[in-house]
Amino acid sequence: MKMKSFNTNGEFADNYKFLIGSILPRPIAVISTLNEDGTNNVAPFSFFTGVSAKPMIIAFCPLIRSSTGQMKDTPINIFREKEFVVNFVSEEIIDKINMTSTELPYGEDEFKLAGLNPLDSDVVKAKRILESKIHFECIYRDHLSYGDQPGCGQIITGEVVKIHISEELEEGGRISTDLFNPVGRGAGNDWILCKERIQKDRLMTAQIQK
Repeated sequence: MKMKSFNTNGEFADNYKFLIGSILPRPIAVISTLNEDGTNNVAPFSFFTGVSAKPMIIAFCPLIRSSTGQMKDTPINIFREKEFVVNFVSEEIIDKINMTSTELPYGEDEFKLAGLNPLDSDVVKAKRILESKIHFECIYRDHLSYGDQPGCGQIITGEVVKIHISEELEEGGRISTDLFNPVGRGAGNDWILCKERIQKDRLMTAQIQK
C-alpha cells in the first residue's frame, strides 16, 4: 500500500484530527466534580483508559481549551477537591451525555442542562449520574502536564475507591456487555455503537478475562 507521511510540528488541530481518527473507538469517561461554590460540573472525555487493577487506577487526559487557552473546569475542580466520579455511557443516554459537552459559564450545572439527575456518592462529595449504569468514585492520585497552550494535554489519574454497577448488568461478578450497551467516540461527531463483536482466545497461560 502507498503511505502518506506527516510531520507533527504544525498546527495542533491537525495532530488532534489524526489522534481522534486513529485511536478509536475511544471509551468515554463522563467526569462529575464539584465547583468551588458547591454546584455540579459534568463533562465527557474520550482520552480515557484503565491503568492499574490493584490499586485500581484510571486515567483521563483533558486538553487546554482551544477556544480560550484556559484549563477546563474539570481539572480545576479535581486539583482543588482531590476527587471525582467517572460515569459510563450506554446507548440510552447518548443525547444527554452529548449535551454535557456544552461549554457553560463556570458554576452552571450540566446536570440541569442535560436533564440528568444527580445521585449522592458514598465516599466522595461529587455527585454520580443516576442514568449511568456504572459509576467509579475516584480519589485524585497524580498528574503530568505537557504544556499550557491550546491543545496541550495532561494525564490525570484517580484511584477508584468505590464501584457502583446497575444490578441488571452484573452477572457472576462480571459486567454483561450485551446488557450494558456501551458506546465509544470516533472522529469528528462520530459515536460508535458496540453492536457486533467477535471472540478470539488469547494465547497466554492464564486468562483472567474468562
